[in-house]
Amino acid sequence: MCAMDSVRIEPTGPLDAVVRVPGSKSLTARAMVAAGLASGESVLRDAAICDDTGFMADGLRALGAEVECSRAAFPINGTGGSLRETGDTLFLGNAGTAMRFLTAVACLGHGRYVLDGSPRMRERPIQHLLDALSSLGATARSANNNGCPPVEIEGGGLEGGVVSMRGDKSSQYFTAILLAAPYAAHDVELRVDGDLVSKPYVDMTLDVMRDFGVSVERNGYESFTVRAGRIYESRDYTIEGDWSAASYFLAAAAITGGRVRVENVSPESLQGDKEFVQVLERMGCRSKASSDGVAIESSGRLRGIDIDLNAMPDIAQTLAVTALFAEGETTIRNVANLRLKECDRISATATELKKLGATVEEFPDGLTIRPAELHGAEIDTYDDHRMAMSFALAGLRVPDVVIKNPDCVTKTFPDFFETLKSL
Repeated sequence: MCAMDSVRIEPTGPLDAVVRVPGSKSLTARAMVAAGLASGESVLRDAAICDDTGFMADGLRALGAEVECSRAAFPINGTGGSLRETGDTLFLGNAGTAMRFLTAVACLGHGRYVLDGSPRMRERPIQHLLDALSSLGATARSANNNGCPPVEIEGGGLEGGVVSMRGDKSSQYFTAILLAAPYAAHDVELRVDGDLVSKPYVDMTLDVMRDFGVSVERNGYESFTVRAGRIYESRDYTIEGDWSAASYFLAAAAITGGRVRVENVSPESLQGDKEFVQVLERMGCRSKASSDGVAIESSGRLRGIDIDLNAMPDIAQTLAVTALFAEGETTIRNVANLRLKECDRISATATELKKLGATVEEFPDGLTIRPAELHGAEIDTYDDHRMAMSFALAGLRVPDVVIKNPDCVTKTFPDFFETLKSL
C-alpha cells in the first residue's frame, strides 16, 4: 500500500461478494514463538504478514532464531531454547503481542535484554507480567519504574515455581508465561486470581503449544501447569484464516443488506471472534457455514442488542459501527481492557461515532450506541488499525466518510482497503 493521508469510502448497494482474509495474527504470533524456541526448522504456512509479525520476527532474530517472514509460507530455524545475548535494544513498535511474549521469552536467556517500543507502547501496562516473571526467578523490571516499557531483563534463566496473576488485565500475560514455561528449570504452575478475560485466546495458546509437542495440564481457567523438560518440536504448521479480519466483511454484508462469504475461516476454530456470526444473527442476519468458510446474508434491517463481549473484545468496534444501522440501541459490556490497547478504544470509538451523528453513552467497561440521522465525517484513527477498519464500514452506507491515516492497517491487515474496495 502506498502511503496515504486519508481515504474516502464510497457508498455501495447490497453486496454480493466472496473474500479471503489473512492468516490469524494471534495464531501466527504464538506459532512463531514456539517455532523460535524449538530445535530445527519449522515452516509456517498461510501466516499473517504484517507489522506485528514483522516485529515478532525482528525480536526472535535478535534472540538467535533464523526467521524469513517475507512470504505466506516462511521458515523459522529455532534456538532450541538457547538464546543469544544481544547488546541492542529490541524495538517492537506498538506490537503488544510481541512485547509481552518476548519479555517472557527473553527471561530464558543469559545476559541483559532491553525491549522497547513506540510512544504508545511506553504507556501500555506490563507490570503484572513483570511481577509474575520475577516470582518465577527472573530479573525483569520497568526501566522507567512506571510499570510500562521499556523493559530491562537480566537473564539468568527462568527457575519455575508457582505464581498467581490477576485474570482481569490481559490474557496475553498468561500466554507469555505459558509459551516460555517449557524451558524453565522446574515446573511452572500458573494460577488465575479472579476471572480470566479473553479466555479463547488462552485456548488458542494451549492448542498451539500442543501442536508443537507440549501439553499443558489445566484446571479449567483456574490454573495451568507446565512440566519442566518438555520442549517444542519443529514442524510444518498451517495458520487458519483470521476471524477478526473476517468480522469486517461479515459486518459489511449486514450493513449493506447483502451477502458476503469469507472462504478461508473455520467454524470449528478456537478463535473467539468466530462468535461474531452469532452476534450478527441476533441482530437479524442469516448465516451459512461450511467446513471452509462462512457467509452472512442480511436484508439490511438490523436490531440493536445488549451483549457481553469479554471473550471477543476485538470485535467491539466492528459491532459499534454496525449498531449505527440498527433499530434500537446497542450496548457493549465488559470490555474494560479495551482502554489499554493501541488506544483507549472505548473512548476513541465513542468520540468517532458521535462525529457521524450517533448518540453514545460511554461507561467504564463499555458503551451504548443510539442510532440517529447519520452524516459524513473525517474519522481519526489514533494509529489504531481496528479504528480504521471498523469505521470504514460506515462509509459503505454513509456518504463522505473519510478515514485518516489509513496506513495504520499495516499493523495486522496491509491489504484491507484494497480488499474492501474489491467487494
